[in-house]
Amino acid sequence: MSFLQQALVFLAAVVLADPLSRRLGLGSVLGYLAGGAVIGPWGLKLISDVEHIFHVAELGVVVLLLFVSLELQTSRLWALRRSVFGLGGAQVLFTGALLASVGLLCSLTWGAAIVTGFGLSLSSTAFALQLLVERNRLTTPYGQLAFGILLFQDLAVVPLLALLPLLGDGGAPSPGTVWLLLLKDVGVLLAEVLSGRYLVRPAFRAVAATHRQELFTATALLLVVATASVINAVGLSMGLAASLAGVLLADSEYRHELEADLAPFKGLLMGLFFISVGMTVNLSLILQKPLLVFGLVLGLVALKGAVLYGLGRMALGRREPALDLAVVISQGGEFAFVLFSLATAQHVMERSLSELLVVVVGLSMAVLYAAHERWVRPRFKPKASGREFDVAPTEDNPVIIAGFGRVGQVVGRLLRAKRIGFTAIDASPEQIDFMKRFGSQVFYGDASRLDLLRAARADKAKVFVLAIDDIEASLRTARAVQQHFPHLTLFVRARNRVHAYELLDMGIERVMRETFLDRLEMGAGVLQELGLTYSESRRAQERRMMEHDERLLRETGRFHRDEQKLVGLGDKDRKELERLFEKEEGRNPTEPREPPPA
Repeated sequence: MSFLQQALVFLAAVVLADPLSRRLGLGSVLGYLAGGAVIGPWGLKLISDVEHIFHVAELGVVVLLLFVSLELQTSRLWALRRSVFGLGGAQVLFTGALLASVGLLCSLTWGAAIVTGFGLSLSSTAFALQLLVERNRLTTPYGQLAFGILLFQDLAVVPLLALLPLLGDGGAPSPGTVWLLLLKDVGVLLAEVLSGRYLVRPAFRAVAATHRQELFTATALLLVVATASVINAVGLSMGLAASLAGVLLADSEYRHELEADLAPFKGLLMGLFFISVGMTVNLSLILQKPLLVFGLVLGLVALKGAVLYGLGRMALGRREPALDLAVVISQGGEFAFVLFSLATAQHVMERSLSELLVVVVGLSMAVLYAAHERWVRPRFKPKASGREFDVAPTEDNPVIIAGFGRVGQVVGRLLRAKRIGFTAIDASPEQIDFMKRFGSQVFYGDASRLDLLRAARADKAKVFVLAIDDIEASLRTARAVQQHFPHLTLFVRARNRVHAYELLDMGIERVMRETFLDRLEMGAGVLQELGLTYSESRRAQERRMMEHDERLLRETGRFHRDEQKLVGLGDKDRKELERLFEKEEGRNPTEPREPPPA
């Protein structure tokens, strides 16, 4: 089959597998795996050269890891050292030793048992990260722990490759040969560090000076292909090299541009990778020995998951994130395909065993994905409200408030007291319904959605107040506003110091830490941005709001369980606050207020 015909088959598989699997509720990864099994040598036999396709498809892994690692600044990576070297090392050693012991009990040779055990102890970096990125869970505690363990597994590839000649029939290499292999690996990684600092960054700087978007995209792709080629030539893990390249560029000024340029290729290449994994599944072997194959798959997932669950409970303390960790990375990994193939070539294990293990690894990915989608996610995610997003208002309000919790409400109260219109958006149905009882114009929706921002007239607004509780959603919304509505002045509430650092890294100047006084400071800043004088806004917050809010807190404390009285007091509070501001400004409360300056 010609190259064009193969490309046609693969693109057709990508186009058909993804929407069909999503329609069936199976997710894109399962669709790609099934599509690969159908077109591969064990299905319709449209593609036969699986090994060659698999090496090309590993570019998808490189792009994904580079994409994820761009979010890992050096300081953040240092914070992961415990999960990388402590828990990651414990997972590989415990799981590898247990699986090798099972192999010995099944009459495997020492060499075959060790390669089998430690090969199966490694997880699929591409598979796990795809799940974490798709579900926006990479920045959660269990997501960071999973990433640290996966990073150590990539580091473990080097000694496993060096171990193969020691276990083969060709005899053990001399100590000098082993040291030479290790020095070569260290030299390649050191060369990558130096080239990233002194070659790649200047190259991106020169390309950026041309202001040619297509050149920047081509340079990003060149970085991916060059990294994969060099690392593949010396036999190192592509995942380790791509992660290192991403970390080196994470602190550069071109990080966000790289992410934007690589995003379209990431999805396509990852689809190609999972299709190639599906092609390795020997369907005839499954039909011949179904009990053996599925028994090994369940055994691998159960044993590996038990180790990960135990480590997760030790590190995270709670049951739910520990179970999520176990489900996300208890499958086999793509490196097993390479390791078992090399082990067969060096007579460490028999070909029949290698083919069986490849099927087990491929099916473990499918089983884990199905388990995650069908049982784990629905069990621990919040119950869906079944409510459609509201239609945003059509007024051209000067302020949009995303997140109308305790922070957004303080800003909203200041604006309402000054009779300045605003559009508030919140993703909590309960919060929306509760605030509407108090007369607030709050709308249900995801503020990071571009269509919702456009419907909310973000192009006509002047100020965007970002007060969302969820840190990941806050960062996602901030990026959307910066990219599509750069004219808006952003005021962002930071939940903690790390969140504040990430916002500052994005170039956001008005970052407010989470205290009551900072909520007032944010409200004062919004008033100033709309043209009110500094002294006027300071009076609004300092002389009245603190005293008024303290008195309101004590009044509501007497009947905070009586909703009817709370609603009545809320209306009274709003009118009283307006009168306080009007009186302070020396105006008659009945006079209409002039709109804020344009």
